[in-house]
Amino acid sequence: MRITDVRTFVLKIQGPQAYLGRLDDGAELTADRGYVVREPWRSLYSGRFETLLVRVDTDEGLSGWGEALAPVGPEIPRAVVDRLLAGWLVGRDPRGVRPLWEEMRQLMRERGHLVGHQADAMAAVDIALWDLHGKITGLSVAELLGGPLRTTVPAYVSGLPEPTDEARAALAAQWAGKGATRVKLALGKGIEADLATFDAVTAAAPSLAVAVDAHWAYRLGEALELGRELDRRKALFYEAPLAPEDIEGHRELAGQLSTPVAVGEALRNRYEFADWLTRRAVRLAQPDVARTGITEAMVISDLASAHHVPVACHHSVGLGIALAAGIHVSAVATDSPFFEFQADVLPVAQSILRTPLAADASGYALPTGPGLGIDVDTEKITALSEEH
Repeated sequence: MRITDVRTFVLKIQGPQAYLGRLDDGAELTADRGYVVREPWRSLYSGRFETLLVRVDTDEGLSGWGEALAPVGPEIPRAVVDRLLAGWLVGRDPRGVRPLWEEMRQLMRERGHLVGHQADAMAAVDIALWDLHGKITGLSVAELLGGPLRTTVPAYVSGLPEPTDEARAALAAQWAGKGATRVKLALGKGIEADLATFDAVTAAAPSLAVAVDAHWAYRLGEALELGRELDRRKALFYEAPLAPEDIEGHRELAGQLSTPVAVGEALRNRYEFADWLTRRAVRLAQPDVARTGITEAMVISDLASAHHVPVACHHSVGLGIALAAGIHVSAVATDSPFFEFQADVLPVAQSILRTPLAADASGYALPTGPGLGIDVDTEKITALSEEH
């Protein structure tokens, strides 16, 4: 069996509302505004759900699907796949997923490209190869990885995309009524504001364990002040408190707090995670499988396990392929207490699948079919895809 083609699909889908809802000034983040910064955060956001899908085809008529987390500029990792990876892959045996991963990493490694868009592109191809290998063997990805430790992956509801604390609290209470046991708040808007939101949510839904995503917003002193207040409130975890490159700052912070400091969405490979883990700078690892690939995610999971750090896979605007990959990794990882549940993303993610994934606020059922266990709607993806 040989790979005959590697096809890429850029999708930019308009959902019922933008990821994380309205801007703080109440304005809608619409597609015609282009990419904008959500103040006070620093990153670019899109009004649409943007992603890169990859399909690997073989001479025996089987195909595997992968996805890169590309919330803005999916054309960039697409160019990496089209120009650097596709030609190298054509003609190779797709059944050697790990050898292909190791060789693929070498193509640009000595030029410093195991990170960023190059890594995202490789992640999409790697996921597609695992999906394809499962279809060849008739086994699920979880089975190919040695078998799942859990067939249901617990979840936490992420975001509460409402403009006021009153509305966020009401939404939290609704989620608790639907079976949610955990929620993460999208904060980083000032210590007093963050604590006010936290307190409003816990007052309205006392049964929920509450985590905070600070979106890299604070300096060390501020992060420590907020973290001590979160300790008093028994927060579930404290995500991304400092600048993403400040390993030493996170190490100092993690050493002074009982609330687990969570990091990982900005990291792509085992070497980055090893640095954070060996310095004790992270106490909840959050790799995003659509940025690491399945092969690398399992190495990261084992590294985390060796340091007694649980793994809670990150998921933001990825569609059904990325979501399925994250579920499989979460099911196999040694210590994986929960996986991110994006309520506004889920309907969009499911829209490219003929049969939806079984998911709700309490958790995800592990797909059991071959490969990723999903039925991708090729015709719909082709219709939605933006041309080169």
